[in-house]
Parts: sequence; structure tokens; C-alpha cells
Amino acid sequence: MIPEISLTDPEVLADPFAAYGRAREQSPVARVGAPGFGPVWAATRHETARAVLSDPRFELSSNSYQQPDVPEHCRAYLRTMSEVEGPEHARLRRLVSPAFSARRALDFRPRIEPLVGRLFDDLPAEADLLRDFARPLPMDVICELVGIPDEDRPRWREHGIAVANGYGPAFAAAIPGIMAGAQAAIARRRAEPGDDVLADLIRAEDRLSDTEMVTLVWHLVLAGQTPANLIANAVAALLEHPDQLAVLRADPGLMPRAVDELIRWCGPTLMTIPRYAREGVELEGVLIREGDAIVAAVAAANRDPRAFTDPDRFDVTRPGGGHLGFGHGPHFCLGAALARVQTEVALTALLRREFEPVEVERMPDPGTWRLSSLVVRFG
Repeated sequence: MIPEISLTDPEVLADPFAAYGRAREQSPVARVGAPGFGPVWAATRHETARAVLSDPRFELSSNSYQQPDVPEHCRAYLRTMSEVEGPEHARLRRLVSPAFSARRALDFRPRIEPLVGRLFDDLPAEADLLRDFARPLPMDVICELVGIPDEDRPRWREHGIAVANGYGPAFAAAIPGIMAGAQAAIARRRAEPGDDVLADLIRAEDRLSDTEMVTLVWHLVLAGQTPANLIANAVAALLEHPDQLAVLRADPGLMPRAVDELIRWCGPTLMTIPRYAREGVELEGVLIREGDAIVAAVAAANRDPRAFTDPDRFDVTRPGGGHLGFGHGPHFCLGAALARVQTEVALTALLRREFEPVEVERMPDPGTWRLSSLVVRFG
């Protein structure tokens, strides 16, 4: 029997890992839905989810995303790499991947550290780490990554908040400003060579068009908010597991491994963006018909006992790798290495100080595991 998961069920919203886990143990394929959404198929087991994410018969398209209501001149920049498949996607990925490699992310770390330091220095004795630290950081990093001038960064932070809050009027209103800022940044880098992603892409032998480069900046803004929720979730998890917090404080060298475990254990992605079957596909004995939508249930796959030993145990010493927090296959997250480094730097700075929780509130969101506030008091 195929399990059914209601995304509006209070139990699912309160503990999606348990709810998806129960479905996973019943079947490798489930159905999820809510008013106005679905039902869609969901791959619940690690091996099945990996298969879905790497199978070209399940494709991402414009139907996978809500389309914001924006001025006509912005529409050319909204079709990101996430929406294209096949040779077009492969070409774009080949051109931009070197600028987002693990080595490039490590090289960029010295430029992330002062951004974290400035945010941290501005925190009061009692602070909402989500609002005042985790949310501003990703946009500060993106601004550094694409060469946005200091005087324009406060406005980009506002854009980042609007994008992070999800689709709506504020989201749509931010898009023209992001596009205009991206165009100006590209023009500036053509005139004044520098050391950032845009400079790397301009110097590349096979170049992106200006439209493709503006689209890339929009993609960075859209997808680059993940570390905000990851950092907040990580702090909450460490506060809930003081033994693991103590282990990490005693051995900061564990931080890369700990971040990987935090992505597996409490990463913000509960399920992937829907893909659509290009043809009828039999998956684990279930027929997915042409046109049907399917997601990978990351919340279930990342705690699958078939893939991880004692998967419901949070362990900052666990060897990394294997989780699907950044996806899998051709659409594996372009900024995964940068997100890891960003989170490592942020947590390293925070763990140098003692703090205690004052208020930790979680946002009921069926698609994203995230907080609405994370107030702490520094000692």
C-alpha cells in the first residue's frame, strides 16, 4: 500500500523527519499533497531518491517553479540552470562550475571571515541570530562574490530578505533591483577586472552572454539563501545536543565533518523541487505516468538506515558524505562548497563565545525546515 502524507498535517509540520521516516519504512515511494499542491509522488528511500535525481526521464522545467509577476524586461533572466536540461544545462554547468569548485570556495574563505566578523561584532548581548546574523550573511557573501559596491549592499540585503521570505509581492518587487544591480556589476567587471565570480567568467575562454551572466546572479540570489536556514538550524541542533556542542568546541578541527552531519541531520531541504516524468516510468514497482510530478523526500532519505548507521543519532564525528542535502545528479547544488565554507566560518565564530537559548521558534513550512526566531544570550 502506498503511504499518503498530508503536508498540512500538524504532526508532519512539527516533525517531518519522523513522518517521512514512517512512510519510508512502509514503501520506497509515497504520495504527498496539500490543498493547492499535488498529490505528487515522493521517493522516500536513499537509493530510490538518488535514482530519481539522476534519471533524465524525470526533468525539471518552468512548471517546477512558481513564476513571479515581474516587468517584461526581467523575464529573460528568470530561466536559470535549474530549469534547463540536456546539452543546454551541460554547457552552462561546464562554464560556471570552475568558479564554484571546492578549491575556489576555500580560496574565498578569507573574504567570508571578515563578513562574518562584522556581523558578529554588531550583535548585542541578547540577539536573534536568525534575523541579525544568519539571514544577512548569505547576501553579504553573494555581494562579495559578484563585486557589489559597499554602498549598494544594504539594498541587496533587503532584496535577500524578500527572496528568503518566499514568493509574494515583496519577492517580485525585489527582482528588478537585483537584475539592474547584476547588469551594473557585469559592466563594472568588464571595465575593471577583479577577483570574483564575474571576473572569472569574463576571463573564461568560452564566455557566457551578458543575459546568461545576469541570470546566474539571479540564480545565486535565489538559491544562495540556504545557509541562513542551515546556520540557524545548526545552532538550534547544537543547543539541543549539548554533548555534541561540547565535542565540537573541544575539537574545532571537526567543523567540516560536523557541518556535513548538520546538513544530513537538520538541513533545510525537506523535499526537492518537483520533477516531471517525460514518459511512463516504473519505479520500485510503482508506475509513474507521463506528466506526473515526483520529488525526492530528502527528510526521509537522509535518515534512511539502509544508507546511514544509526541515522536518527546526531553525531558531529560521523564521517561525511552520502547525504542528499544538496541534491544529486546533474542538478547537484552549484554552490554546495561555498555553502559549506560559509556555514563553517559562521559556526566557528559563534562557538568561540558561550551563549544560551532565550527563544527558539520554528516556522511551520512543509517544504523547508526553518526557524522563525533564534534568540540567544551571550555570556
